[in-house]
Amino acid sequence: MPNPNRGSVGFQSNEFEQEYERPSKSEAKRQSNELQKLGEQLVDAPRDRVKRVEMPEDVKEAILTCQSISNHEGRRRALQFVGKKMRTLDEEEVAVIQRTIDSWKGASKAETAALHALERRREKLLADDKALTQLLEENPELDVQHLRTLIRNARKEQAENKPPKAYREIFQILKDLGKKAKQADAGDEEAVDDESDDE
Repeated sequence: MPNPNRGSVGFQSNEFEQEYERPSKSEAKRQSNELQKLGEQLVDAPRDRVKRVEMPEDVKEAILTCQSISNHEGRRRALQFVGKKMRTLDEEEVAVIQRTIDSWKGASKAETAALHALERRREKLLADDKALTQLLEENPELDVQHLRTLIRNARKEQAENKPPKAYREIFQILKDLGKKAKQADAGDEEAVDDESDDE
């Protein structure tokens, strides 16, 4: 039979535990590894992107130097030095760097999705004549004759296993249309902003 008085001594067992202000060894190690990985992501990123990231100059310098080292052992040591520099950053600086890297990933995902959408549209143009009619309705400024010729040539290239010259040109036209649409949308947003400023 369980003792009903058990555990009711009048104090909690954690009252006598020492309170530690600093993180445990395993927590410190985990944070150190995360900062090391963050530094490695920066080293792997394009130089022009790294130069625009908000961070102390000494940390940025260590990253840019590491990027230029091709020797395996030298690069390994430089990466360790980058990790050491990353550990000198405060939480806010680390958060800014993390947000910047996350925004890069988001941008590249969006770019990839946009390219896939263009590829699907090109495939539709080659497979279905209605897709051309729809494209021309959306973009009446396009040269109908030129587009029809490109589509005919692209189909021929695929059938005869020739280099996809017309196929690529169709993609480029669709890509340019996408850029124009983006610029038009940006212009519309600015116009809306101007109107709301006037009110």
